[in-house]
Amino acid sequence: MLNFMLLQAEGAAEESTNIVKEVAQAANGASLSKFADQALSYAIEGGKSIIIALIIYFVGRFVIKMINKVIARILERRKIDLTIQTFLKSLVNVLLTTLLIVAVVNALGVDTTSFAALLASVGLAAGMALSGNLQNLAGGIMLLLFRPFRVGDFITAQGESGVVKVIQILHTIILTPDNREVILPNGALSSGNMTNFSKEPQRRVDLTVSVEYGEDIDKVRGLLNRIIAADKRILQDPAPMIVVAALSASSVDIAVRLWVKSEDYWGVFFDMNETVYKTFNTEGINFPFPQLTIHQDKKA
Repeated sequence: MLNFMLLQAEGAAEESTNIVKEVAQAANGASLSKFADQALSYAIEGGKSIIIALIIYFVGRFVIKMINKVIARILERRKIDLTIQTFLKSLVNVLLTTLLIVAVVNALGVDTTSFAALLASVGLAAGMALSGNLQNLAGGIMLLLFRPFRVGDFITAQGESGVVKVIQILHTIILTPDNREVILPNGALSSGNMTNFSKEPQRRVDLTVSVEYGEDIDKVRGLLNRIIAADKRILQDPAPMIVVAALSASSVDIAVRLWVKSEDYWGVFFDMNETVYKTFNTEGINFPFPQLTIHQDKKA
């Protein structure tokens, strides 16, 4: 009887153990299933967010491109100054791109309030680190307001000379006569020395013609007047000026002052030098060479 009871107890204990194992396995299975369901749900939500963010990005880029084209057409149709056009198009593109970035970040599920606070903090740190760029931005605004030069003007600034190609928010790009593209920061450009050769419609061509001592000055002046009269690019108002500028060590220097349209400056300058040389050689007017006179003591 005792043995029977022991066998019954052992059977009950074994059955209880099996039940506990089955319950534990069921619990583990339920936990794994729940984890898998949650992971799948997160993956689906994350994938949806990424897809939506990508759609917003590509659609946004297309919309920004279309808006830029519309703004460019409006500015051109209203004949807005080219300098203002390039600046406004650059500014609008930067603002729209910033809004697109915020929209993409929001679509990814990032809290825009926290993102804005983060941007503000980053902006403060970047502003301190990039104070030069802020100065360039302010310089760009000053250039836009006061317009000391425009796109297409020939300027000299920061040791560089060239035609203004484009005025951007932070920089101005010029093209040098030898076809080099130079980027000038707007901050230094707006506060430093700058010469605009295209600002005024007329420029003065300054030439120095040197002849030998003993040449007939009246004849020289007559030849120069004839050369000037033959070139229709040279303006008669203000009238050309021909004067003896200096009696140098080896030559008589004659200063020639001519007024021309700004776009004709270099053409007249080079052509006058060549024409004077050819005409003087033909007319027998001699150009001087450096001379040194040595006096010898006869007693020696």
